[in-house]
Amino acid sequence: MPTTEPERVPDPGAAGFPVVDPATGEAFDEAPDQQPDELDTVIDRAQRAWSGWRADPAARTTALCAAADAVEAAGEDLARSLTREQGKPLAESYAEVARTAARLRYFADLAPRNRPIDDGRPVRSEVRWRSLGPVAAIVPWNFPLQLAAAKFAPALAAGNTVVLKPSPFTPLATRMLGSVLAAVLPEDVLTVVTGREPLGARLVSHPGIRHVTFTGSVPTGRAVARAAAASLARVTLELGGNDAAVLLDDVDVERIADRLFWAAFRNCGQVCMAVKRLYVPARLYADVVEALAQRAKTVAVGPGLDPATELGPVNNAPQLARVEELTRQALADGARPAAGGHRLDGPGYFFAPTVLADVPPESPVVTGEQFGPVLPVLPYRRLDEAVEAANGTGFGLGGSVWGTDLDRAEAVAERLDCGTAWVNHHAELSLAQPFAGVKDSGVGVAGGPWGLYGNLQPFVVHRPQEA
Repeated sequence: MPTTEPERVPDPGAAGFPVVDPATGEAFDEAPDQQPDELDTVIDRAQRAWSGWRADPAARTTALCAAADAVEAAGEDLARSLTREQGKPLAESYAEVARTAARLRYFADLAPRNRPIDDGRPVRSEVRWRSLGPVAAIVPWNFPLQLAAAKFAPALAAGNTVVLKPSPFTPLATRMLGSVLAAVLPEDVLTVVTGREPLGARLVSHPGIRHVTFTGSVPTGRAVARAAAASLARVTLELGGNDAAVLLDDVDVERIADRLFWAAFRNCGQVCMAVKRLYVPARLYADVVEALAQRAKTVAVGPGLDPATELGPVNNAPQLARVEELTRQALADGARPAAGGHRLDGPGYFFAPTVLADVPPESPVVTGEQFGPVLPVLPYRRLDEAVEAANGTGFGLGGSVWGTDLDRAEAVAERLDCGTAWVNHHAELSLAQPFAGVKDSGVGVAGGPWGLYGNLQPFVVHRPQEA
């Protein structure tokens, strides 16, 4: 089992880049700064490994199950490395490692099904499935391991090879994961590359890549699609979210307050499908704001390695600056901080859990994606008004409706223009379900059998019927 390397200060003269602990704001390690011209060799080796990997489905199943076991065995080291560079509480890092292993095990058991075609002609036709080739997986910094597995597990199960690039903000746990998996997977089937731009741009535009799967912002997603188009590579894009939660007038505020709070603030609000806007009936508005504010004021904020911590720091300085600016602008527009509204004193990238009341609906903290521990709460007088507002952005990842009458809540959820709608909970996904956004929130489908088939190409065989 790999062990976490001892802490060391980056050497400015080394061919690496610093990795910062968001709990301190200081660099504590470094990662290799691989250059774009190195990708030719990496992708050529992935192409060569593909021929053997795709040829033996039974061996793939065995290898992926062994990979899941290896991840679980290395769980403690992976979790501590993840918390150190990402900032989330250690318990959440353990959960992320467990989810990574679970994805490997889930996709190890999936296999594409051939499908006969009966169209009345005197031929026997069958749809079979072939892998694509080397896949580029680009992963963000909020869930580095879990989102990496969401990309490489179905790609590997389908018979592809993968070149995985984590965010420069969180490269270390992914590199460790790559080492863990290298011990049980054939050589060059999964390769982790780390580096700053233009490494990612070169990877997604490389002519040897046949599928690009990316999670990140809408502007970067558009750039990825343009770059991949040069080689006509397939793209799967899971982009930004600005999920709305709509509370109905029969909701039990105290009963849902904890679930609602964590649906917005888990991982310091750095979740693509977190609740990022909350629409509340006018008569319940004060009660909801107060209930959420009380929780924001009492939640334990601190370094993720502290067992008492419930909410860690924002991951990086640029994102902290964005959260600060969106909050400052909202307050300047007339919003009231029912809780928080400011950066916390001391080292690290800590921002007070913030509940904003009286927010103008046109404020950027409402119309954009804050991706941090800030929740705007908006009142409504007519339900149609709330649904229209919930659907009134360019995003369409997820949404939720909360109420006592489940049939009524589900009927309202049906009206949300998004890829996934929840009733009385939010951002809970099964490994077996599809995950996709609409509008600016994405292209393609991940998760479940859909994620497997997204990494396959249909291949049709025709032959005459037997005489």
